[in-house]
Amino acid sequence: MADEKKCIVERSEFKGKPILVLKRDEEEKFPFSFGMTKAKLIVDNIEEIKKFVEENNK
Repeated sequence: MADEKKCIVERSEFKGKPILVLKRDEEEKFPFSFGMTKAKLIVDNIEEIKKFVEENNK
């Protein structure tokens, strides 16, 4: 993707478990965060996610 922008990636924890937090910028009001269970789902389905983005990116 030519117009791909990098985001801010932070590691944190929630209830003692590791999470990853993705922010568009420092002022992000509602960052996207997830733990290991969702991270594994994303990794296992990354090609389908990429396909979804390609089909719906306008």
